[in-house]
Amino acid sequence: MGAVVTALGTMAAVIGIGWLLGRRATLGPGARTVLARTCFTVATPSLLLVTVAHTDLHALLSRSALVTALSTAAVALVAIVVLALVWHRPAPDVVIGTLASSYVNAGNLGLPLAVYLLGDAVAVVPSLLFQLLVIAPIAFAVLDGRTGAHAPGLRGIVRRTSGNPIIVGSLSGLVLAVLPWKLPEVVFGPLTLIGEAAAPLALILFGMSIAVPRSEGGRASPRELALVAVLRSAVSPALALVLGRVLGLDRHALLAVVVMAALPTAQNVLVYATQYDRGQPLARDAGMLTTALAVPVMLVIAAALG
Repeated sequence: MGAVVTALGTMAAVIGIGWLLGRRATLGPGARTVLARTCFTVATPSLLLVTVAHTDLHALLSRSALVTALSTAAVALVAIVVLALVWHRPAPDVVIGTLASSYVNAGNLGLPLAVYLLGDAVAVVPSLLFQLLVIAPIAFAVLDGRTGAHAPGLRGIVRRTSGNPIIVGSLSGLVLAVLPWKLPEVVFGPLTLIGEAAAPLALILFGMSIAVPRSEGGRASPRELALVAVLRSAVSPALALVLGRVLGLDRHALLAVVVMAALPTAQNVLVYATQYDRGQPLARDAGMLTTALAVPVMLVIAAALG
């Protein structure tokens, strides 16, 4: 339990620094946009390339990975059905709402939790790769196709999506991971250094967004925020628990998949929302609320399964 509190407390401290910077306008006007672009186009792709390139891809073929994929896909599908078919939200807003419901903080919080609580960073790999290689490409294809002045058509969507820095970083890392030989570590040095800035940049950006007055930053729809919070903090870990028991995961593996399923909404969702200028209030408020809810939820999970 101490690892959970420590990891969340560290994140809260960095977010607080971002809030202070935003409150005092220390970095000047337009700072949030610049930070979002830096994180989106440089830091995060570098982090993802290095992380995926050093991943044992056998983790993608395990029962734990299947539980992660099924539970995440189910949560995303429920969000899409409610937002698109029941509430008739525009496609870009459906994408941001779905990401807020299903895209977890696997990098910033999942990695330290996997190391300190579970004793193995591999536990976060299924969540990380499913998000990067399945959810993100679909989301960016829709956003790239719907947020421009003109719909680019299938060929244009493929071209723009394949040029997305997040996708390029993830796929490049995947290619390096499957190669029969490994590049010298010195090649990864600059990318590793740049990638280390991704997590603090995303957290600082999150804190700065909190400091924006609600009249300026807008308010998230209460019903959409409630949907995201329920799906992220209750439905997702419950599904992972049920599926994990059905597939016969041992106690340690079950604890791992349930903890990863209970992670809060990733700060990267706010980065993406800022980059595409859609759904920022929901991404911001979902990150705040689910991070707060993650503390009691994970303490209960750790007590019950740990």
